[in-house]
Amino acid sequence: MLILGIDPGTAVTGYGVIKTTPGLFEVLEFGLIETDKEGSPGKRLENIYLAMSRLLKKFSPDLVAIEKLFFATNAKTAMRVGQAQGVMIFAAAKYKIEVAEYAPGTIKKIVAGDGRADKKMIQKSVRKVLGAKVRSGARKKTHFDNAADALAVALCHAYRIKGGDNNG
Repeated sequence: MLILGIDPGTAVTGYGVIKTTPGLFEVLEFGLIETDKEGSPGKRLENIYLAMSRLLKKFSPDLVAIEKLFFATNAKTAMRVGQAQGVMIFAAAKYKIEVAEYAPGTIKKIVAGDGRADKKMIQKSVRKVLGAKVRSGARKKTHFDNAADALAVALCHAYRIKGGDNNG
């Protein structure tokens, strides 16, 4: 099964594509969808849609797993991220690809064994499962956080469909 994991954002969206076979997870690609922070909201959403469409065409995933939006203290930011997430879900629908949404705490619990895991714990768990290929990647630390989170979302779904989680 091919899973496209998404950590949604307006300025920076992380994505990760994994292939699952019995007993094996393989990273095909991970990276970022970035938009110009000075761009208009409509243009930024269009860029997100076009980038998602390219990923969906390139990989034809069986499923898109996306992190659910949780209400942040900044309502304006939460609304913008919700709009971006809606565009991503719409892109998947246009390609007739199923979408599964997971809450941040669920992803952390399933992937790292702790629903309150921090970014470092998530990255460590992702690297443990997906291996050295994940060690290289995005140049900026915070940007790797987004890509690692997206890979964690994809792994969360993979663990869910195989009927278990990865608590160690």
